[in-house]
Amino acid sequence: MTTKATKYSQESILRKLLLIAAIWIASDIGYYFVLPQLGVKSSYNAGSVAIALYYIFWIGIAIITFWNLYRDWIRFDNRIAAYAVWLVAFGGCTLFAAYVLPRLPAANWTQSWSAPDVVLATEWYFLPKSVDILFQQLLVLAMVLSLAAERLELRRISLYCALLFGAIHVLLAFGGLPIGYVIRFMIFASAFGAIFPVLILRVPNGLGYSYMLHWFYYAVTVLMPRFFSTPVS
Repeated sequence: MTTKATKYSQESILRKLLLIAAIWIASDIGYYFVLPQLGVKSSYNAGSVAIALYYIFWIGIAIITFWNLYRDWIRFDNRIAAYAVWLVAFGGCTLFAAYVLPRLPAANWTQSWSAPDVVLATEWYFLPKSVDILFQQLLVLAMVLSLAAERLELRRISLYCALLFGAIHVLLAFGGLPIGYVIRFMIFASAFGAIFPVLILRVPNGLGYSYMLHWFYYAVTVLMPRFFSTPVS
């Protein structure tokens, strides 16, 4: 009986993870291959409004698909703290994108290949990127809650999330980025993937902190080539 229950649990986890991966892959295929056919350049700088709307669509898909998980989890035990997190997140992101970024020096790009969007980011870059990060965080949340529902210990959830969140970033290769750059993103994604479940499951308003950590990584990635050359090739 225990063996059958374990097998069922493993199959249930696998189905949920495959569904999450399928939505993520479908969104990336649409971004890299479908949007250009509709006249939208695959660039957060050049097509910011259209791409933001595109990821709003996928946010809707995620919410509809995983609503049963979200509705049983979402709660605000301390609304004052939740307001504070929201204020800091929204204010900080807006301040950086609208006021800090335009005043920074131009990126010091020294590579022979074309710089990725994030390196040449304008203030408009963070409109679609903020929506994209929310979409990714909703998928991460679904992953974490699915694994937690199967009573997996936090250490295993963090391990699985690190592996899957890191692996999914191999899709950046669709954008023509060099393998070294893709591997860099995969390594950092794995590290963050291990942290997200701890924030989500153990910290009040943890999803907000998870989102801010995710967003902060891209802010740092924008800053680095504006003050240092980028040796990744």
